[in-house]
Amino acid sequence: MKIIFFLVLIGSNFLYAQTTILTDSLKEYTYEELQEKFYDYNYAGRSDKSKQIAQYYLAKAKREKNNSQIAEGYAFMYVNENKENALKYIDSMSIIAKKLNENIYPTRIYLLRANVFLKFNDQKQAFDNYILGLKYAKQKNNKRQIALAETNIAYLNNFVGKYSEAATVLRYYMNNADYLNANEIEKIRVNLADTYIEINKLDSATLLINKGLEVFRNKDPYRYHQYLTLAGFNNLKLKKYHNAIGNLLESKKYFLTTDDERNKNYTLFYLGQSYDKIQLKGKAVQCFVEIDSLLQKNDYVFPELRIVYTYLINYYKEKNNKEKQLFYIERFLKIDQLLDAQFRYVSRELPRQYDTPKLLKEKDSIINELENKKIFFILSLCTLLLILSLLIFLYHKSKKAEKRYQKIAQDLILSVNDNTVKKETKPEKEMVPDHIHNQAIINHKPIKTISEDLAQTILKELKNFEAKEQFLNKGVTLVSLAKKIKTNTKYLSEIINTHKGKNFAAYLNDLRIDYAINRLADDKKFRSYKVASIAEELGYNNEQAFTLAFKKRTGTPLSIYLKEIEKLADTEN
Repeated sequence: MKIIFFLVLIGSNFLYAQTTILTDSLKEYTYEELQEKFYDYNYAGRSDKSKQIAQYYLAKAKREKNNSQIAEGYAFMYVNENKENALKYIDSMSIIAKKLNENIYPTRIYLLRANVFLKFNDQKQAFDNYILGLKYAKQKNNKRQIALAETNIAYLNNFVGKYSEAATVLRYYMNNADYLNANEIEKIRVNLADTYIEINKLDSATLLINKGLEVFRNKDPYRYHQYLTLAGFNNLKLKKYHNAIGNLLESKKYFLTTDDERNKNYTLFYLGQSYDKIQLKGKAVQCFVEIDSLLQKNDYVFPELRIVYTYLINYYKEKNNKEKQLFYIERFLKIDQLLDAQFRYVSRELPRQYDTPKLLKEKDSIINELENKKIFFILSLCTLLLILSLLIFLYHKSKKAEKRYQKIAQDLILSVNDNTVKKETKPEKEMVPDHIHNQAIINHKPIKTISEDLAQTILKELKNFEAKEQFLNKGVTLVSLAKKIKTNTKYLSEIINTHKGKNFAAYLNDLRIDYAINRLADDKKFRSYKVASIAEELGYNNEQAFTLAFKKRTGTPLSIYLKEIEKLADTEN
């Protein structure tokens, strides 16, 4: 007796020492690091370790009076507890949450409560809490929580046989929810693969399953065996029964060592069906009997149990084993009531509380979209009509301008032919001979600073400059011309302004353009040059400077002037 007491004492001290060592080692971690360790241990099936971390996390948060982290501590504490204690921890979180002004509450309370009810096979309460969670998530416009509520409702849809509805939601969130974490996305992917198998999209399921097996092989045994069970189910649907049995036997060996009732039962269910397909009915019965044994221990029910008990009843009926036949009839009647209580409610309420409001919202959305499209169409039509009117106006304006330009160009050509080019041609105005214009300027602006003799000398030099066509030289400036005619820039500028009625730049441009008007009209070869070459020969640095100067001087674009010359030439020919 003393030896037993001594061994118990040693064991207790050892466990206390181990707990103390773990607690001491956790002191150096931040809340975020503790959260990471909690989830790592939890996914690895180390509930003892994750529970110790949860206890330390909550104690640390209470010691530091950090309400936000206290709430998080309660969220960790509920994970590894029984139904009653788990709900108590969530109620404690709810009390703390009232002190917090955080967007995630109260939605988070309802989602966690739903998770507890689902874990302990209370589908009705799980569904009701997911619906409430979804309601508050939408009120707070919290995308992440909306996704969590809708994906969990999709899992329920899948569970009660509404596979297509579940697949639609899961496929959307798998591809469009980067605000969910990796584990949440992985849970969606697993369930989506399952729904694909149920609706016979076996190629799509195979892609997801193979990816999962590849990613989690030798890394995460739980996830790997989840995908292995799905691979067995997929092979069962593909009628590859021996492959299915190989997958499922390996999964069975793993899941029977865990507390994951769902995967235990479904692995055995698919394995039993696979044995039945190859006529190994005895082994199929063993699997289904094992499911019944598990059910007696944990009350985990799932819709396919009707198939399980029907199979057992028929098997023992064929064997003429009345006792076993009666036993499983009684088990079936009991389980059938439980299935009705759980799944009939969910099957009825899913369309009423979830699908119907969704459809009504979708209906309103479609109506709004159609109204918006109608408004958009009317606005687009008005805009197009406005643009069309503007284009018609611009077209008529351009045609009118083109006719005006053509008339100016024709007058210029006629004046060239009549040797009456006016050097002071103005757009859309009567051309005034230079000598009259200049005389008027002289009459109004007598030169006061320059003697008459000097003025006549400069004018003579300018006449010579024009006669020799030196204005065509590149780089002609007021300074270079003043130097050439041996005067200063002030006198030259004053003479040009007074006698020519313009500044030096305008005087030079007008000489060049008047030269171009005449030569283009008379010289066919000159007209055949590229505009850039013509501009260079006239002393301009570039084509643009020439064309702008031409229009400014004549009132018509160079292109129209050239077209009118060619028209006239064709007519004469």
